[in-house]
Amino acid sequence: MHPDTPKRRLAILGGDDREIILLKALHDQGYHLKVFGFPASLLPVGIPLLDSISEAMRDVDAIILPMPGISNKGMLFAKHMTQEIIVSPDNFAGIPPGIPVFVGAASPYLKNLADQFDFVLIEVADLDEIAIPNSVPSAEGAIQLAMEKLPITIHRSHSLVIGYGRVAETLSLMLKGLGAEVTVAARNPSQLAKCRVLGYHVKELQDLSQYVEKADVIFNTVPAPVIGASILAHLKEGAWIIDLASSPGGTDFETAKKLGVNACLAPGLPGKVAPVTAGKILAKAYPVLLESWFSKSG
Repeated sequence: MHPDTPKRRLAILGGDDREIILLKALHDQGYHLKVFGFPASLLPVGIPLLDSISEAMRDVDAIILPMPGISNKGMLFAKHMTQEIIVSPDNFAGIPPGIPVFVGAASPYLKNLADQFDFVLIEVADLDEIAIPNSVPSAEGAIQLAMEKLPITIHRSHSLVIGYGRVAETLSLMLKGLGAEVTVAARNPSQLAKCRVLGYHVKELQDLSQYVEKADVIFNTVPAPVIGASILAHLKEGAWIIDLASSPGGTDFETAKKLGVNACLAPGLPGKVAPVTAGKILAKAYPVLLESWFSKSG
């Protein structure tokens, strides 16, 4: 922040260790913070902890919600709190229209609140400056899960990656580095062409059922139904599905359970397996995002 720039007032509501690192960094850079959803013992001296969400959001220039945001039931993600925190429409009644509300990914509940109270919802999880560095702890966490669950090594395993976005790209590279036989299934022809150059096997996404029987582990990154009954029926015994897509994932988990197929939903791995690294990513990205917003909005 430039020395002559007025110091902005930010509300930081809930989160986990990532947001603690973030709020410390913002405090050190001169932002005025109003915090809710953390135990006082976890906050540095000088950062005020407010008694209510409404009070924390009063008279601020921007609001920062945790990466998981607010659930469809209105529950604020606040890992370190012992009691559930419910965010109601009344909590937003006093905020000015047009205020930016930053969140990792917004639930339909939060999007409805944005429409109702005319605040600007900014979803940051898919922005390059966060998503690309976050792909590293996501990929490492996915491989860690696979190593814990599989009775074989990743080396020489048949690893199928569905989708080829940022996480899938990093994951495929790491799997190949560990000696896995990597197959990437995607729709985009340019992505498949890139995968061929990198030495992966490539398959069309619509043909999944024809080749999943070889896979020891399947990593899904597509946030849409892609692993249904017809796919699940072809998996070999002992194979695992690790679904990295945001909830509810891209796997029919109910059918998987009925068929005895091993499957787990594992979104949000950066905050679980590498919260310090993930927090530093946020601490680097957020000042740029905030000042970009303030410079445009005046």
